[in-house]
Amino acid sequence: MRVSVIGAGLGGLCLAQGLRGAGIETAVFERDPAITARFQGYRLVLNQVGFDALRGCLPERWHPLLDAVVGDAYGERLILDPQLNKIGELEPGRNAIVVDRDVLRHLLLTGLTVHTGSALTGYDLLADGRVEARFADRDPVTADLLVGADGVNSAVRSVLSPKTIPTDTGVRFVIGRTPLTEQFTSLSRAFGSKIAGDGVSLLLGAMRFRTPPKQAAEALAPEVTLPDIHDYVRWAMILPPNGSLGPETPQEAVLSRMPGWHPDLRALIEQSDPDNSTLLSIRVVEPGQRWTPGPVTLLGDAIHATSPTGGNGANTALRDADLLRRTLTQTPTLLDALDTYERHMLTYGAEAVRLSLSALPAYTSQSK
Repeated sequence: MRVSVIGAGLGGLCLAQGLRGAGIETAVFERDPAITARFQGYRLVLNQVGFDALRGCLPERWHPLLDAVVGDAYGERLILDPQLNKIGELEPGRNAIVVDRDVLRHLLLTGLTVHTGSALTGYDLLADGRVEARFADRDPVTADLLVGADGVNSAVRSVLSPKTIPTDTGVRFVIGRTPLTEQFTSLSRAFGSKIAGDGVSLLLGAMRFRTPPKQAAEALAPEVTLPDIHDYVRWAMILPPNGSLGPETPQEAVLSRMPGWHPDLRALIEQSDPDNSTLLSIRVVEPGQRWTPGPVTLLGDAIHATSPTGGNGANTALRDADLLRRTLTQTPTLLDALDTYERHMLTYGAEAVRLSLSALPAYTSQSK
C-alpha cells in the first residue's frame, strides 16, 4: 500500500510515523515552502487519549524520549482580577500532560519523507481504484490512499466534502510566549487560570520540560534532533468580538489593554519574544454528511477543527491518526478500513467540536 498525506501538522505526521512503523510506504506533502516557514512552538495540553494515541504511532524506542520532554500541568483553574485576586472559578483543577508543539513536531518529522512547497490543487480518482494528487509546482503523485490532514483551509476537503466549510466564531486572540524566569514563578497561581480584565481576558500556561529537549534527545535517541528550548510561559489574550490589532504590534496591542494590571503581568508581555507573537482567529469545522466512500479521507482540523478553549484539537487529531493507523493495518480491505475509521471519527470529532464551543464562553471577557 502507498499512502499520500497532505499536510505536515501533528496529525498528519503522527499518522505517517504510525504507518512507517507498520511498513506502509508513506509520503507527506506540505504546502509551506519549508518546515520552519511558520513558528509552531506553543504549549499543548494532552489528555490521556491523545497521549496514548501519540505513543501508539511512535516507535517504542522513542517512548522514553517522549516521556522526558513533556511536562506536567496541575493546579487550580480560577478566575482572577488583574491584580491576581480570586473572583471566581472556571472548573475543578486537573492534572494533565503538556508538550511543546515545535518539539513534538521535530520528533514526528524524524525519518519521514516530507515534500515542502507542495500545494495541492486537486485530485483525480483513477479507474484502478487509486487516487492521483495534483500539485501547483510538482508532478502528480499516485497512491492507494490520499489523506487530507491539511488543516482548517483543507484543499482536500474542498473537493471531497465541499459543503463542509469553516465557521468563524468572531473570537480573536493574541498569543505569545515568554521565558519562564524566576520573576514569573510568582504567577504560578495564574497558570491555567483566567485573568478577567476590562473587555479582555488573559490566559497563562507554563511549559516546564521534565528534561530540556535537546539534552534529552542527545542522551536517549541520538538520531533525533530537537530544538534547544527551555521553560516558558504561553500567554493568550482573548479580545472583544471581531477585535483587531490595527497598526500595533501584538505586544503593544496586549499592553494597551492592560492599564493598571499587576506589574508581573505587564512584565510578562514586555519580555515576550516578539517574533513568536501573533493575532489568531478561532474558526471551527463541524463535520457534516459523510462523503462518498473511496480512497480519500480526512483527519484532524481538516474535518473537525475545534476551539482551543476545549483543549481537544490536537488530542482529537492524534486520536484520528492512531485510529486510522490501526484500521489500515488490521482490516482486510482499504474501503472497509476507511468505513470503520470514518464512522467513528465523524462521531467523536463532532462531539469534540461541540464541547469546545460550549467551553468557549467561560474564557471570553464577558464571563466572570
